[in-house]
Amino acid sequence: MSSVAFVEERVMFSPNISAEINNLLQAAVAASSVDQSRAETLFLQAQALDSRCLQTYFALYKFYFFQKRLADAERIVIAGLKESARQGGFPSDYRQLAQNRQKWNLYANDSTLFYLYTLKALAFIRLRQGFTTDAQLVLSHLQQLDPEDLSGASVIIDLAAGITES
Repeated sequence: MSSVAFVEERVMFSPNISAEINNLLQAAVAASSVDQSRAETLFLQAQALDSRCLQTYFALYKFYFFQKRLADAERIVIAGLKESARQGGFPSDYRQLAQNRQKWNLYANDSTLFYLYTLKALAFIRLRQGFTTDAQLVLSHLQQLDPEDLSGASVIIDLAAGITES
């Protein structure tokens, strides 16, 4: 009888990522609560294996955020914004996008929706860093880019409003 090792899927990533990337990300998520160094190595390995896979950016910036490594999280968010914009064929600068928002459909596909969600993450990170004005600037542009609030930015907008009221 042969033994088969099963990796418990802790997080549901996109069904479009390769099994190899998914396995690395699952192993990294599993290691993140017990061995942060190993988890980081696995996240970085997944990203190096396929830098076009947006889920690797998502997993890595969330990991850094939960480790309170906000500068690292912000760096990966910005890299993720650039990669998703490259894939979507639009400028990565949200200010430029907001000026010409009718030119691009940011609800068109996974890369454009990833951009919106990751822009929300940028605002949240900046808010946590204490850069309230910067966060609000990102959020105001995000409201223009995502009028249907598919990214869920309204939650961060409410949070930012609560901080400025105090």
